[in-house]
Amino acid sequence: MYYHASRTAGIRQLEPRISNHNVPLIYFSKKRENVLVYLSNAVEKYCKEQGFAYDGPWSKWGPYGFEKDGRLRLEEYYPNALESTYRGVSGYVYEVAEVQDSGFALRIPDAVTSEVPVDVTGSEFVADAYEELLGAEREGLITILRHEDLSPQKKEWIRKTMLQEYADATDHPEYQFFLRGTFPELFE
Repeated sequence: MYYHASRTAGIRQLEPRISNHNVPLIYFSKKRENVLVYLSNAVEKYCKEQGFAYDGPWSKWGPYGFEKDGRLRLEEYYPNALESTYRGVSGYVYEVAEVQDSGFALRIPDAVTSEVPVDVTGSEFVADAYEELLGAEREGLITILRHEDLSPQKKEWIRKTMLQEYADATDHPEYQFFLRGTFPELFE
């Protein structure tokens, strides 16, 4: 079984879309818990809640990695990031039985891509992505590294990285708006 998350209801066939890799693909994981992070995009959610008008493609925000054992590790780069990004967000986890793997090298554990449409074989409504992520953490399926538990070295890395990301995002005003709002101490 393969999984794909979307906020869109009623999808019967998933179709390739241009993503971060600038190639039309559909992304799947062999692990249901790994797709939960795609139910919300912190940049888009923050901008919309703050009334930031924008009609371009939203920058993606994915502060996660993987443990040595392949488990997803979601990291809070700013206080309450997990809750502010996922609480109250609903969506769907779609299941597909088979994927014709595109062979695109992702270097993401348990992930596959398809460059052709894929028929959906099942779906599950997720009422609150935040609660689902906490449940996956309790079950030991994912790790959540909370902001208050970050080392001083990690916080310094985040500070430097966010300043560089801001400087590099001159063509993405939505991303700069998000960074100024969620890391206000960097721009005082």
